Amino acid sequence: MHSREGLGELFVVATPIGNLKDITLRALEVLKEVPVIACEDTRRALKLLSHYGISGKRLIPYHEHNEREAAEKILNLLKDGVSVALISDAGTPTISDPGYRLVKRAREEGVKVVPIPGASAVIAALSASGLPTDKFLFYGFLPRKEGKLRSALEEIISYPFTVVAYESPHRIERTLELLSQIAPDVELVIGRELTKLNEDFLFGSPRRLLEELREGGKLRGEFVLLFPPSQDSRGGDEVEIEELLKKLKEDGYSMKEAVKEVKERLNLPKREVYSKALEIFKGKN
Repeated sequence: MHSREGLGELFVVATPIGNLKDITLRALEVLKEVPVIACEDTRRALKLLSHYGISGKRLIPYHEHNEREAAEKILNLLKDGVSVALISDAGTPTISDPGYRLVKRAREEGVKVVPIPGASAVIAALSASGLPTDKFLFYGFLPRKEGKLRSALEEIISYPFTVVAYESPHRIERTLELLSQIAPDVELVIGRELTKLNEDFLFGSPRRLLEELREGGKLRGEFVLLFPPSQDSRGGDEVEIEELLKKLKEDGYSMKEAVKEVKERLNLPKREVYSKALEIFKGKN
C-alpha cells in the first residue's frame, strides 16, 4: 500500500455480517496487501482471513475495552508509514462498533482514511423492509435501562420518518413487551439473522411479533428493528406537501401525476395530497 507524505493509510474495511460471500473484491485486495489489521476479535478475524487464504498479517485487538490504548498504538504505526486495515466482527467499522476514536485521531494527524464500503445491517434491513427509505434515522442500539428505553421508544414512534435500531437477543422480549404498552398498534418490521441461513423478516404489532418469536423459537440471533413513520406526523407538514406540488406543477406534471408522486415520496394518504392538489391546480388536470 502506498503511503502519503511518509504516513501509512488507514482503511476502514466492511466485512460480512453473516454470509462470508458478502465481501467486496476491493476489501479482499486491501486485506491481502496491508501488513497490519486492527480487529475486534482476533479469532473471528482469523476465520475470515483463513476462508480467503490470507495469512501472515499482524493482528492488533481493537475493541471497546482497549480502544484508547490500541488507537495510539495503531496511530504510531501509521505515522511510521505502515498502512492498517480496520475491521469489526461484522459489517462496517465505526457503525455501532469501535473505530470512531481511531478514525478521529488519524484525521487529526493528517493520515489518509479510506472507506472500503460493503455489508451493513442497517442498509440491508432497510432495503428489504418495504418501509420508506428517502428519509431515515439510524438509532443504534436501544438503551438498556428501562426508563431510558421507554423514553427512547416514545421518541422513536413520534418521528415522521423510518427509524432503524439494533437490539440484542437478551433484550428483544423486554423491548417488544414495553412497546406493546406504549404503541400496541404500531406495525413494526424485524430483520433477524440477516444474510445468514435462518434469515427472517417479520411484520406486525409488537405483541404479534413477540408471540411469533416465542412460538417459533426465534429469540436468538441478531435483531434489527424498523419503525414506520409516525401516522400522526405524516399529515403535519402541509408546507412540504404544498411546495412539492407547486414544484411538480412547474415541471409540467398533471394533477394526477403530481398527487401520485407526492403520495409515494412522502408516504401520505392519497386524500390528504389530493385536497391540497385541488387548491394548487385549481381543479384542473
